[in-house]
Amino acid sequence: MADASKSSWHGLAILAFAVLAADQATKYAVERFTVVGSSRVLIPGLVNLIHTSNPGVAFGLLADSPTAWLAPVLIVFSVSVIVLLGWMLATGRGGSLLGQCGLALILGGAAGNVLDRIMRRSVTDFIDFYVGSHHWYTFNLADSAIVVGAAFVVLELFWDWRHHPTHERA
Repeated sequence: MADASKSSWHGLAILAFAVLAADQATKYAVERFTVVGSSRVLIPGLVNLIHTSNPGVAFGLLADSPTAWLAPVLIVFSVSVIVLLGWMLATGRGGSLLGQCGLALILGGAAGNVLDRIMRRSVTDFIDFYVGSHHWYTFNLADSAIVVGAAFVVLELFWDWRHHPTHERA
């Protein structure tokens, strides 16, 4: 691996680890200083802190599932994604810098949520974003990093498509 790509990989690893560390620190603070189900207004009309525990997948899907295999399947799937993302970044297959940063954000977020599943068999969520009576699903810092990372990857794909068409349009 060339020195430039090695330093790039180190920077991406630091970004992923920073997301993981910040995610775990915020979840620890919420778990330590609030009780499950508690709610505090942070920004009136926009953001509440609500301590919840989600044993399901994104947006609370399958949260009420009584199946014992759900947590192990989610852990195996998440670890597989983490390994794939790590491989893509380490081998330089993550695209340009924007795409690589996006993949590193997704990697850090996925690692934060899978660590919760391994340690607690559920993910701690606490950010309740809303406008008026319209609430988004409660989420955490890892979820935010995954969404922002995915947006970076999509932006790179569109940017690449618009500026480097692979074929002429009819």
